Amino acid sequence: MLIKRSPNQSAVPFGSEITPQEVYESRRRFIQQMAVGAVAGSALWEMANRKAFAQQTPAQKLAGKANPAYTILDKPTPFKDASGYNNFYEFGLDKSDPAEYAHTLKTRPWTVSIEGEVKQPMTLDIDSLLKLAPLEERIYRLRCVEGWSMVIPWVGYSLSNLIKKVEPNGNAKFVEFTTLADRKQMPGIGSRVLDWPYVEGLRIDEANHPLTLLTLGMYGQTLPNQNGAPVRIVVPWKYGFKSGKSIVKIRFVREQPKTAWNVSAPSEYGFYSNVNPNVDHPRWSQATERRIGEDGFFKAKRKTLMFNGYNEVASMYTGLDLKKYY
Repeated sequence: MLIKRSPNQSAVPFGSEITPQEVYESRRRFIQQMAVGAVAGSALWEMANRKAFAQQTPAQKLAGKANPAYTILDKPTPFKDASGYNNFYEFGLDKSDPAEYAHTLKTRPWTVSIEGEVKQPMTLDIDSLLKLAPLEERIYRLRCVEGWSMVIPWVGYSLSNLIKKVEPNGNAKFVEFTTLADRKQMPGIGSRVLDWPYVEGLRIDEANHPLTLLTLGMYGQTLPNQNGAPVRIVVPWKYGFKSGKSIVKIRFVREQPKTAWNVSAPSEYGFYSNVNPNVDHPRWSQATERRIGEDGFFKAKRKTLMFNGYNEVASMYTGLDLKKYY
């Protein structure tokens, strides 16, 4: 199960979550404790990140031409936050685990098989994927179901470029994405939190939407392991768990695929998982969010935007009850 955490997991959490009320003898004392804890926690977090990144293969530059049509004006999240605070359960359940343990992931050689209801099934290596279409830099919001968000400059191209190449036939109604599941490389695979491998899916019109990004880099370089190297999907109007990481298989299918979180907790995670402030998670509200690296502990939360602010996708859901099909 997902656990609601404070934006910086090493900082002191909300008092109401873990601390008995009697601890807080005065507001001044509480604030002093928070300040001391936050400084100490921040220092420990920085030390852990430096150690984790020292173990990883140096990233390579990966330039993409800026595409203003897909660039929001929000301030980008600092790289250290975007690469140090992640959900990637194949490497552990804590937000710092992917950055600490993902150095074990070997991203070359790497191939992605494209199969199912297509006229041109194929297997492409990472170099072929890098050359399949011109790379673009797009600055997207990414909103997590747990209530935090980031703004990241991704590098890649519309997934529709790949879809066009493999030529789906008339039976292809959905696209299924499968993440690598290798116990030798991914220590989190030993947990029972999910049925492995991690599988996600989109309707084919969602996969073909120009916003859906086949992603090969971020911040002008190849993807860090903990962010889904060497290839992932980014679907900016859906909650982050819909954007599969470290993909090894893309399959075009007739029926709606069974996806990891929907199978694990169907009452909490629907197939569509569009960002919708009007549909609460059973254990918390989705009406507000905190921006990692920008919104401080005492700053009021932001209002969550419908479709994460990407209203151009709304027409795909005309007539669909977005509370029933959450």
